Amino acid sequence: MLTLRKSKDRGHHQEKWLDSRHTFSFDTYYDPDHMGFRDLRVINEDRVSPDHGFGMHPHRDMEIFTLVLSGALEHRDNLGNREVIGPWQIQKITAGTGIRHSETNPSTTEEVHLLQIWIMPEEKGLEPGYVLKDFSSAPENRLTPILTPDGRDGSVQLRQDAAVYLGRFSAGGSAEFRLEEGRHAWVQVIRGELAANGQRMEEADGAAISEEEMLKLTTEKGTDLLLFDLN
Repeated sequence: MLTLRKSKDRGHHQEKWLDSRHTFSFDTYYDPDHMGFRDLRVINEDRVSPDHGFGMHPHRDMEIFTLVLSGALEHRDNLGNREVIGPWQIQKITAGTGIRHSETNPSTTEEVHLLQIWIMPEEKGLEPGYVLKDFSSAPENRLTPILTPDGRDGSVQLRQDAAVYLGRFSAGGSAEFRLEEGRHAWVQVIRGELAANGQRMEEADGAAISEEEMLKLTTEKGTDLLLFDLN
């Protein structure tokens, strides 16, 4: 069973410096029918104007990862980390017992476009942590693991029984992903178009997949996507 979440149906928050789209309920956007999927709690697509951003603010008991799509994002936190995150780099925070951080666009001319995603952790009270990893050289036409429970194949460790894959497919590309019994998947289109088990998806669409043994992804024109394997 595949349930489509169209881009146009997402929540929307607009400020002078921020354009934010919410796949699931977040902040002032509340939809009881879209509170998350399995342990996947937040998918926000943000566009932040030059020289603006989110000031220092707290998080706890959440696995948070940010994928910059274009531009740059400067991160600072109370653990002493300070980084500028570029396109196709993954930053993962284990908020655990508590972390404070800021996220700002350091450019004076260029917008930053990013995805920020929250996944519920395996348990509360984890030690806070921070990782930054570059996936800009991820191979085309395959699903590359970027977050996994054991950090396999060069991925970042995720403190949950879940995995996230990055797919960057050229025109005519395809991939298959087998879902183990009782597992679920979420597909999020970043750019382009694809068909997921025959269901057409366009840019920024998402889809929940349950009770399927195989997920087949195909694209005629090319696509970038995230695939979540969830318990």
